[in-house]
Amino acid sequence: MADEPFAVLFPGQGAQFVGMAGDWCAAYPPALAIFERASAVLGYDLLEICRQGPAERLSTTAVSQPAILVTSLAMLELLRSQPESPLAGGGSQPATAGLSLGEYTALVHAGGLDLESAVQVVDVRGRAMQACAEANPGGMVAILGLDRDQVAAVCNEARGGCVLEVANVLCPGNIVVSGSRDACERVPAAAATVGAMKCVPLDVAGAFHTSLMEPAREQLAAVLAEVDLRPPQIPVVSNVDAKPHTDPEEIRDLLARQVCGVVEWQASMEYLLSTGVGPLWEVGPGRVLRGLLKRIDRKRPCHGVLDG
Repeated sequence: MADEPFAVLFPGQGAQFVGMAGDWCAAYPPALAIFERASAVLGYDLLEICRQGPAERLSTTAVSQPAILVTSLAMLELLRSQPESPLAGGGSQPATAGLSLGEYTALVHAGGLDLESAVQVVDVRGRAMQACAEANPGGMVAILGLDRDQVAAVCNEARGGCVLEVANVLCPGNIVVSGSRDACERVPAAAATVGAMKCVPLDVAGAFHTSLMEPAREQLAAVLAEVDLRPPQIPVVSNVDAKPHTDPEEIRDLLARQVCGVVEWQASMEYLLSTGVGPLWEVGPGRVLRGLLKRIDRKRPCHGVLDG
């Protein structure tokens, strides 16, 4: 039904790939304008990197974060133009959400941040997180088949004298830990002793969502304090507490805390589904969020902008 409640979700870092802003973007002026405005803020041609690479540059934290933000917002413009789009109908949005970095995209969608401000903040965020990663080499490992208590026990076993923390609770049986490189290398053996199905080291630059990102949190808090953040017209579900927020000061604090805190994605989706929302849309490169949602609620429809 046209007036059925719906929600839009936005992916985070790791969704990037060369070619993600394909011919659809160059051929659709509103989407192209999004990239032009972002590139003016960044001082380099972001669309060229998204379309042509090189992959080594696109995958850096400093570039991938604005690239995913802007590609997702360009896809949002494309979605608005589609006849079947919920954004063209009368449906309500009880809330919106984004995975880690995607929370900034959600804030732009909800009217809390303008594009230029979001690009400015995300540029600072990406550069600061990359600097932390270079200063403290680390990594992230996805542990499959264990619950949260078991994963916490794995961290205790593998940590040694290093940093190792739960970083992302994505869906049942898929929890990511993050920390110092040596500790991450000990995770598979520790996880195997408690029955993990599999451990997958992630292709990331550092120990994101841990205490090792504290300098980035401080830099991000400083820029967030200066940016014009308005009450969003659609509540934005925070990754930190899995609750909807519209108060700008609360959102500033939560966005800064998110850099070092656990991404509570499973709980965020469970909250969103509890609102009575109907279909969901993943707006951005890839289909990671759709895969996670199937593990949380297999029957819930979730669409992509370029599906079909």
